[in-house]
Amino acid sequence: MSDPAGIPRVLVVQNGPDGGPGRFGVWLTEAGLALDVAHGYRAEGPPVPEELSQQAVVVLGGGYLPDADDRAPWLARTRALVTRALEREVPVFGICLGGQLLAQVAGGTVRGEHGAPEVGSTALTLRAEAGEDVLFRGLPERFTAIENHVDAITALPPGAPWLVESERCPYQAFRVGERAWGVQFHPEASAAQTRRWEPERLRRLGFDPDDVPARAERDEAAATPVWREVARRFAGVVHAAA
Repeated sequence: MSDPAGIPRVLVVQNGPDGGPGRFGVWLTEAGLALDVAHGYRAEGPPVPEELSQQAVVVLGGGYLPDADDRAPWLARTRALVTRALEREVPVFGICLGGQLLAQVAGGTVRGEHGAPEVGSTALTLRAEAGEDVLFRGLPERFTAIENHVDAITALPPGAPWLVESERCPYQAFRVGERAWGVQFHPEASAAQTRRWEPERLRRLGFDPDDVPARAERDEAAATPVWREVARRFAGVVHAAA
């Protein structure tokens, strides 16, 4: 339920110590939502609940496949919560791992270490289907977002509108039903965060550790208003559904 002040609450599932809601969470709170962050990855702190009492769910990224229960046992509970949210038409926003998890529970497929990796600021293209979507319609035809993945969605859930694509990884954004969205990129990540990424991992994946933050900083001024608007629109969906 909403809190006593009537503010809708959002369950945010954080899957790693560096994977918090970031600026996306700031934008949601600015739009009148309250966040309950569950730290599935650690023993202390709020756990992923068994039942959903909030008015929306946001599942963040992390270095796992959606069904890696041996390494991340809280993901089974997260999948169950997202499944119930879909059944009840509770708004959902899945980011990177969260988007892959949404795709999987809704009938799509995900593969580990599939295709070419995407790291740092990445060019994205809005698809024609986005013209009918409440979050993505009217956005620029081309824009950028920060990426950091080696796993990928290989098939969307049946009937899911395909909203955004990139050159290396087709399924960058999609919708399930009317109130659930998954994205492969990281709208919550700022350019400053890319400076903390492990240089050796970047080199191993074929990226220049100096170029990654430089490109992110170059693109941030244009990309930030796009993702702020998407967050604002998602908050509007939550308010309407609450």
